[in-house]
Amino acid sequence: MKIKTIKTRIFRENENLMEFILKYLKKIPKKNLEQSILVITSKIVALSEGRTKEIDKSISHDKMREKIIKAESEYMLRTKYTWLTIKDGMVMASAGIDESNADNKIVLLPKDSFQAAHLIRKKLVKEYKVKNLGILITDSRLLPLRAGIVGAAVGYAGFKGVRDYRGTPDIFRRILKLSRTDVADGLATAAVLCMGEGKERQPLALITNAPVEFVEKVNKKELYIDPREDLYQPLFARIKKIKNIKSKNYYRF
Repeated sequence: MKIKTIKTRIFRENENLMEFILKYLKKIPKKNLEQSILVITSKIVALSEGRTKEIDKSISHDKMREKIIKAESEYMLRTKYTWLTIKDGMVMASAGIDESNADNKIVLLPKDSFQAAHLIRKKLVKEYKVKNLGILITDSRLLPLRAGIVGAAVGYAGFKGVRDYRGTPDIFRRILKLSRTDVADGLATAAVLCMGEGKERQPLALITNAPVEFVEKVNKKELYIDPREDLYQPLFARIKKIKNIKSKNYYRF
C-alpha cells in the first residue's frame, strides 16, 4: 500500500470542492485512480458546505464552545480538558468542532460525511471513467489512555469499511468468533499520519494498492456498535438510551 499526499493552496469557505479536487488530481495519471482511494480531510468538506461558526466575543469562549458542542452532539460530558461527546455514533472530543487552521472561526464536521463521500465518488467516477474508486473523509481523534491524535474515518464510499473474519479459521484452524478489522479507520490513521495536522497544507491524499474490497454501495452503519455491546461497555455502564421528540437516539449519564 502506498500513500501519496497532495499539497494544495489554502481552501476557503464556500469554495467549490469538486473544482478544487479536480484541479489537483490533474497532476495524477488517470490510470492511477482505478482501484485507489482518495482521502479528503473533513475540514475542507465542511468549509465547502459553509459549516462554520463565527467566534462570538459577547460571551466567554468556553460558553460559546459549550453552546456549539451541545447543538452538534448527541451526548456530552465535561472532562478536565474538554467535552467528551458522542456524535454520529462515534466518541470524540467536542463533537469534532475545530479552531485550528480555521481563520478565526470554528469549523464543524460536515453535515453528512457519508453522503458527501458518495457524491464526490459519483462525480469522479463519471469524470475519469473508473469503476473501482474509494473516497475516504477523515478527521482526527484521541484514543483512551494514549497520548496524541490519530486519523479516523467520518465517512466513506466505494469500499467496505469492515473486513469480517468471523466464522473463518486462523492458521491453526481455530474458528474465529469475534475478529473484525476496521478497514476505514485503519486507512484514515495511515493517511492522516502522512497528511499532517499542522501547516503542511496536504488536505488530499491518494492511497494505491490498498487491501480493500471495492463496492458500489456501503453500509454506513457497519462500523457502529451499540454502547451496550461494546468492549468498553463497563466504562459506559451508566449510559441510558433515550429518545427525544424527534425520535433521534441520544445517550446520557
